[in-house]
Amino acid sequence: MKAWILALAAVVPALGVQQFDVVVYGGTPGGVATAISAARLGRSVALIEYHKHLGGMTTSGLGKSDIETREAVGGLFVEFTRDVHAYYVEKYGPGSADVKLSRDGYYYEPSVALRVMNAMVAKESRVRVFLNHRLEEAIRSGNRLRAIRVKDRATGAMEEFRGGVFVDGTYEGDLAAFAGARYRLGRESRAEFNELHAGVVYQNYETRTFLAGTTGEGDHRIPAYTYRLCLTSDPANARKLTAPPPDYDRNHYLGYLDDWRSGRFAPPKVMVDGVGYFAPTFNTVVRALSIAEIPNKKTDVNMNPRPLGFPFPEMNYDYPEAGWDEREKISERIRNLTLGLLYFLQNDAEIPAEHRKLANQYNLAKDEFTDNDNFPFQLYVREARRIVGEYTLTENDTIVGPELGRTKIHADSIAAGEFPVDSFPVRRREKGHDVALEGYIFMLYEMTRPYQIPYRVMVPETVDGLLVPVAASTTHVAFSTVRLEPTWMALGQAAGAAAHLALSGKVEPRAVDGGQLQRLLLERDQVITYFKDIDRKHPAYAALQYFGARGFFLDYEARADEAADRETARRWWKLATKQDAPPGSGVLTKDEVRRWLRDLSSSVADNAWTASAGGPVTRGELCRALYAATAKGGRQ
Repeated sequence: MKAWILALAAVVPALGVQQFDVVVYGGTPGGVATAISAARLGRSVALIEYHKHLGGMTTSGLGKSDIETREAVGGLFVEFTRDVHAYYVEKYGPGSADVKLSRDGYYYEPSVALRVMNAMVAKESRVRVFLNHRLEEAIRSGNRLRAIRVKDRATGAMEEFRGGVFVDGTYEGDLAAFAGARYRLGRESRAEFNELHAGVVYQNYETRTFLAGTTGEGDHRIPAYTYRLCLTSDPANARKLTAPPPDYDRNHYLGYLDDWRSGRFAPPKVMVDGVGYFAPTFNTVVRALSIAEIPNKKTDVNMNPRPLGFPFPEMNYDYPEAGWDEREKISERIRNLTLGLLYFLQNDAEIPAEHRKLANQYNLAKDEFTDNDNFPFQLYVREARRIVGEYTLTENDTIVGPELGRTKIHADSIAAGEFPVDSFPVRRREKGHDVALEGYIFMLYEMTRPYQIPYRVMVPETVDGLLVPVAASTTHVAFSTVRLEPTWMALGQAAGAAAHLALSGKVEPRAVDGGQLQRLLLERDQVITYFKDIDRKHPAYAALQYFGARGFFLDYEARADEAADRETARRWWKLATKQDAPPGSGVLTKDEVRRWLRDLSSSVADNAWTASAGGPVTRGELCRALYAATAKGGRQ
C-alpha cells in the first residue's frame, strides 16, 4: 500500500481533478470533526471515506462513549452529544426511559449516531462528501504533499484531489504512509521511553501487579481487533442467527467454557461504573460479551478481553500494512469469528441451557446496518500505524510526575485526554499463563490523569502539507488512552483549525502559531487544559485554559475566584509577558493591575474584565486581563 509519487504528474485526460482548501481522507469521527472545523472557518473541504458511511466506530456499534471525565472534552464532541440527546428527547419525551438510557447523549444507537453525524456534516455547505472511495496514490513535490488519487469502489473511476492542506483521518494512518511519513507499528520497549507498561507485559488486572513473563521488550504485536455489536432484546426487532457463519469451528470458543468452570466469569472484586459490567451475565458463559444498555431496547456489545478463552488476538498483525483486498479478508475472518461466538453462546449443547436462554435474548437488530446484513461495517481497529511526529506522547505524559501536582504541561496543547491507559490483549492464551492474556492492560484509573495533548503529535516529522490527528505520534501505551473517539474528535477539530491558519498565513502546518490556534479553539469550546474546579460557564474559562498551557497552574485547581496573591501574580506576569511585574506590596488590586496593563497596551487596560473597579483582583480576573493583553498575534 506504499504508493506515492515524488513529482506532480501530468493529468491523465480521463482523470477527474478537484481542488479544495482542505482534503480529509478518512471519515472517522476525527476526520468528520476536521472537516466541520475547517468548513466553519470558511474553508472548502473534501471529506473522503472508504466505507459507505461516515462516523467510523461511533456509527458502527460503539454506542457508549468512552469517557470518564466529561469536563475534559468539549467542542464538536459535546455538540454531537447534545444533538443526540435532543433527538431522544424529541422522539421519546423528556424523562422517558430511553432519554435516561442515552445519558445526556453519551449513549446512542448506531443509526442515531449516523443520523446526527450526517446532519452535522450536511449543515456545512463547504463540505463535499465522497463515500466508498479508497486511496490509491499520494503525490508529493519534494517533501510536500500536493494531491491524492482515489478510486470510486463502485465504478472504478479514478479521481484526483488537490489541496492546500491534507488531513489523515483514518484509523490506520493510510494517507500518512502513502505520503511517505515515518511511522511506528507495534510496541516500544520499556527502555525506549522509560514507560512502565511498555513492551511485553503480563498483568493481573485486579491487583495491577506484573506477572511472570513480563520483560518490557518491544515487538511487532498490536492489540486485538474485534467488532462492536449492536444487539437488541426486542423480539419484534430481532434477527436470529439460524445458522453458523462460514468457517464456524466451535473449538475457537471452548476456552470460554474453561473460563466459566474455573470461576473466571464471577463478578469482579471491584465494580467500576461504566466499563461494561452487566450483572445478568455474571457466572455465565455469556460474560464472554461485555454488554451495556443503550436506548430502544438495544445494547452495545464489546468482546470481553478478560477471559483466557478470548480468541481474537493475533489475527490482525498483518492488517495495518496489508493491501485493500487482504484487509477485507482479515475483516471477514474477524466478522465470522464474532458471529460464531454469538452462535456458540446461543446454541452449543455444552453450554448450560440457562446460559443459552440468556444469550438468546440478544440478537442482531433488524433496523441497524440495514445495508450490511445488520452487522457493523467498521472493524474495530484499536491501534495500527502511529506516525513519527514532532513530539511523541508517552505514558509519562499521562501520569502525575514528582515535579507537579498535574501531568506534564505543553505550551502547544490543543486538546485534553483523560481515558485511562487501556489496551486489549495481543496474544492468545499461552501455556503457563493462567491469569491474564499477554498485553492486556485494564484501565489504569490509579495512574492516568487528565493530560494535555500537544499540537506536535499530529505534525509528521518530514512531510509538509499534512496533519495526522488520528494515527498520531504516540507510543503504544499512550495510544491506548488517546484512541477514544471523543479525544479524536478534539484532535480533529484542532487539525481543521490548524489547516485554516496554515492557509491564512501561507505557512506549512508545522509553522502555525500555537497561541493563535489555541485561541481559535477556545472560542469554539475546546478544552486544552483540564481543571477540576471550574466549568465552561466561568467567565475566565478560556483564559485559565490558555495559561494552563503556559505553566500558571501546578495542579488541577484553578481557584479562579480566590484573590491573586502578589507572588503568584508576579510569576504569572513574567510567564505571560516576558517582563518583570512593577514593584509593590500589600493586596494586589484591580486598579494596580490596570496600571500594569496600561504599560503594556492602553487598549486593553479598560477592557480586560467587566467587574467594577477597585478591590482585590481574583486569579480568574488576572488571567482574563493577561489573556486580553497578550492577544495580539495570538502569541504568548
